[in-house]
Amino acid sequence: MKKISIIIPTFNEEEYLPALLDSIKEQEFKDYEIIIADAQSKDKTREISRSYGCVVVEGGLPAYGRNNGAKIAQGELLLFLDSDLILTEGYLKDAVEEFEDKSLGIAITQMIPLSDKKRDKILHEFANRFMIMVESIKPHGAGCYGIISRRELHQEVNGFDESLDFGEDSDYIERIGKISPFKVLRKPHVLVSIRRLEKEGLKSLVFKYSKSTIYDFMGKKISADELNYTFGYDEDESLKDDDLRENNSSSIDLKRSKPYLNKSSSSLDIYDEIENENNVIINQKKRVIYSVCGEGLGHAMRSAVILEELIKKYDILIFASDRAYKYLSQKFDNVHEIHGFNTVYENNAVKNRKTFVKAMKTLPRDLNSNLKLLYKIARDFKPQIIVSDFEFYASLLSNLLRIPLISIDNMHVITRCNIEYPDKYRAEKLKAEGVVRSFIVRPERYIIISYFCPEIKNPEKTIIYPPVLRKEIMGLKGEYGGHILVYQTSKSNEKLLKTLKSFGEKFVIYGFDLDKKDGNLEFKPFNESEFFEDIQNSRAVITNGGFTLISEALYLKKPVFSIPVKGQFEQILNAIYLEKLGYGEFHEEINNDNLKKFLNNLSKYQENLEDYNGGNSQEVILELIDSIEKYSK
Repeated sequence: MKKISIIIPTFNEEEYLPALLDSIKEQEFKDYEIIIADAQSKDKTREISRSYGCVVVEGGLPAYGRNNGAKIAQGELLLFLDSDLILTEGYLKDAVEEFEDKSLGIAITQMIPLSDKKRDKILHEFANRFMIMVESIKPHGAGCYGIISRRELHQEVNGFDESLDFGEDSDYIERIGKISPFKVLRKPHVLVSIRRLEKEGLKSLVFKYSKSTIYDFMGKKISADELNYTFGYDEDESLKDDDLRENNSSSIDLKRSKPYLNKSSSSLDIYDEIENENNVIINQKKRVIYSVCGEGLGHAMRSAVILEELIKKYDILIFASDRAYKYLSQKFDNVHEIHGFNTVYENNAVKNRKTFVKAMKTLPRDLNSNLKLLYKIARDFKPQIIVSDFEFYASLLSNLLRIPLISIDNMHVITRCNIEYPDKYRAEKLKAEGVVRSFIVRPERYIIISYFCPEIKNPEKTIIYPPVLRKEIMGLKGEYGGHILVYQTSKSNEKLLKTLKSFGEKFVIYGFDLDKKDGNLEFKPFNESEFFEDIQNSRAVITNGGFTLISEALYLKKPVFSIPVKGQFEQILNAIYLEKLGYGEFHEEINNDNLKKFLNNLSKYQENLEDYNGGNSQEVILELIDSIEKYSK
């Protein structure tokens, strides 16, 4: 028995198949067999296959061919590859080791495009990041990534669904993923042809894959006819490249693909080109891109405090999405709007599937617009370093253009620290970990902002500082007045309002976009000056698990009743440590009993907060300046 059976469906692949077979034969790992499932090719595909010692079986559409190959497979593992791929050095060894170390049942690897084009490298890196980001939400993938499964699981689910003429690979991954662990392998990468991208053009191909992915996450099937998707390739059709026309490098001839077999070639190396243009740089200030996540306002508020100091020393170009853009563009020049990701909430819970579908609906627009802006910025501004407050596209730009990256946020406490949490939140933690790791990749320095300080895993690269607070908050002195402040980032928590109304306390409520009084409830639209006054004079704060408001409340010595959004692990973790430190309480739901208990214990929490001193923005700003000076190009 072999360790792994490599199964490759083919149809007229005499041009591409030899490069793949050569890359397999050159692998250090030798415990494999190769099975070619050929769909009656009219060229020399079968003759080439046999010359390499491959077993040839009858093929057809990909699902049929893969199943036919699996029927005679002797391997413990099955590796399904498209015929226009090339394995990188050490691919088989790395794939088998990681697959077995993680005790997986199904996995995909990652892609590097066989192209010199900047556009192609950006698109494929985005695709890799995206697959990692959603791996814990829904197993998903395609044959172009390389699919690895266990033979017994393949047999258990009856292989690929041969009734599907499109998406049979993603369907296969999902069905096995329901009965065994799935993961995007981090180490092995496969080189992939861009022939379909060249044939169909960027807009068309992104639209097709976005639409099919939306259908997949909605649990619907879509046919190749509905997508106008054809199998096989017309080699005489002219190349289409109607986007990012400045990228004039041609695709790579497979016969010259050897230099790409080293995985270190995967990142985009155009920054040297930019630096070598004959432009005179007059202003010697360091040029910094500062990028801000638009989910909520916390990232933007923190960034505004930091940017006020950085603009005194550096040339800063800011880009941000959604609410962060609106907030920062009112305070600074040179703020550029990009499209970002937003979470869908219902009944105070994250809706992963709806969040994903929403993102995919706008992905063609977002990707095209953001990549053009990023390229223009890199060409014209020539950044020497990038700072990201949990903003995805900045990290993508950093990795592709080899511009040093500094991460500054509160999210990385999840991945960079040894955190404590109940086992029942393990699934949420794994999902959050996947998102955090895919959003920010390989920064030079992790600066974590946190009001709690768990043990750091790697102190050489990571440091924790107290929260960055607005000057207006730091200028306040907390007083205990007669009301309780309520702040919600989601308008969907109706149960909260019913509970509050049953108490005799006065509640001042923000976050519902209302301006009215309803008995003991006073709703207010967001207004900074009024909000500052209300939080300063509140007895306590009721909120979700949002980091910024909890940090501000604790600085003003306000006990916090936290009801994190369900499924939002970062908020859950904030609430866990809030209660652990004795500064308030964590509850999954609000009801009369736990709210009454909280109110009865306010004096205890207020006493615990007397020694809390969580707010010194200057320290973290100095740390960031030191990092910019140390790591900028």
